[in-house]
Amino acid sequence: MTANHKVCSLSEATALVTAWRRGGKRIVLANGCFDLLHVGHVRYLQAARACGDALIVGVNGDATVRELKGPGRPVLPDVERAEILAALACVDAVVIFHERTVETLLRTLRPDVQAKGTDYTPDTVPERDIVRSYGGVVAIVGDPKDHSTSALLAQLRL
Repeated sequence: MTANHKVCSLSEATALVTAWRRGGKRIVLANGCFDLLHVGHVRYLQAARACGDALIVGVNGDATVRELKGPGRPVLPDVERAEILAALACVDAVVIFHERTVETLLRTLRPDVQAKGTDYTPDTVPERDIVRSYGGVVAIVGDPKDHSTSALLAQLRL
């Protein structure tokens, strides 16, 4: 793991999950870009953590954020976004992933719960079938999608 002990590689996260499971913990995975952390992100992560005993956050790598969000994004590099998330008390581990979807993290870590924001429903979560295939559940958590980094950036440009 890095100097910030919560930011880890996928293999380190796998070891953490194994240890947590041995201790009887329920594992939750949340994921996103988390470019310019705002209150919507915090509420989402706190609600995700409430679904279990340990929260792992998957953070999209820089190239994926550019692909998903467009030019000029991310504002902050992935290592900084991961470090900021790791500073939150509700977060137990952070993993940067470079694929377009969180499928590899799900297949490797097999969290008990995949937490997604309120812009989804249980039937629109793209990875729902993977989660269900190993006995996990999808939880929709957080407040209504009233906050966004894109809107915040637009305000800053005024």
